[in-house]
Amino acid sequence: MTAEIYDRGYRRYDGPRTGVRGAMTTLIKHSIRRSLGLGRSARFKVVPILIILASFVPAVVFVGIAALIPAAIGDEFLPTYAEYYGFIITTLYLFAAFIAPDLLCNDRRSSMLGVYLASPLDRRSYLAAKAISVAIMLGIVTIGPPLFLMIAFVLEGSGPGGFLETLETGAKIIAAGLMMSAVYTAVSFAVSATTDRSGTATAGTLGALVGSTAIANIVVENTDVSDNVLLFSLLELPGELAFRIHGEVGEWRPGAISTSNMWLAVAGILVVSSLWVWSRYGPLLVRR
Repeated sequence: MTAEIYDRGYRRYDGPRTGVRGAMTTLIKHSIRRSLGLGRSARFKVVPILIILASFVPAVVFVGIAALIPAAIGDEFLPTYAEYYGFIITTLYLFAAFIAPDLLCNDRRSSMLGVYLASPLDRRSYLAAKAISVAIMLGIVTIGPPLFLMIAFVLEGSGPGGFLETLETGAKIIAAGLMMSAVYTAVSFAVSATTDRSGTATAGTLGALVGSTAIANIVVENTDVSDNVLLFSLLELPGELAFRIHGEVGEWRPGAISTSNMWLAVAGILVVSSLWVWSRYGPLLVRR
């Protein structure tokens, strides 16, 4: 038996160099695939698929009823675009509670963070890519169903009357959906940056959303403090601001809280979350 050694030498990479942008795009695609359970076993696909389907079910039902028996229903039967979030609020915070912990905590726990940072990514671009991934996933359930619901309104005869009105309504739906996605992403990111255990982060995210809302409502209902305390309700604030974006009246007492204060509260959540996440990732010792 004879052995042969082939000296192939060093070959320079002559393909495209996409740099940080390409690395971020790749990480975003990979994170979305992971969130959907693609390339993973079946048990990882169940939760995201069920949540996405559950968020579209009410819209599909309303569209079907409006298409089959439009004369038998009135404007009061179909929910407004902002009211629709009341049907899917559970899917929203469940999605937020599961996605970010799975994407952030597991990277730190498995030391994959060091692998990512060995690429053109730095900590800021890594966190930005992950945040975009979570926001895109949440956008599926905050923007998709209300846009689909417009079909029911058109079929029923009370939808946007023309191109400009349709464009305006669509813009409001997208604005409200992006705002809600940003808030829930910020909350789940802040909690996920605190621990490397995804289960603990999921429970913490649910606790922060539901707990802050319960406490804020108890304080307002049982004391004489200003209704502005409700701005600390992480679960209800995005939905109430969605009503204002659509020019509708929400569940909170009309006129008690200004729209500008709501936007300031949302901005505060985003800023505080960003600072907290960076305080956890900035000094974090990473092994490569």
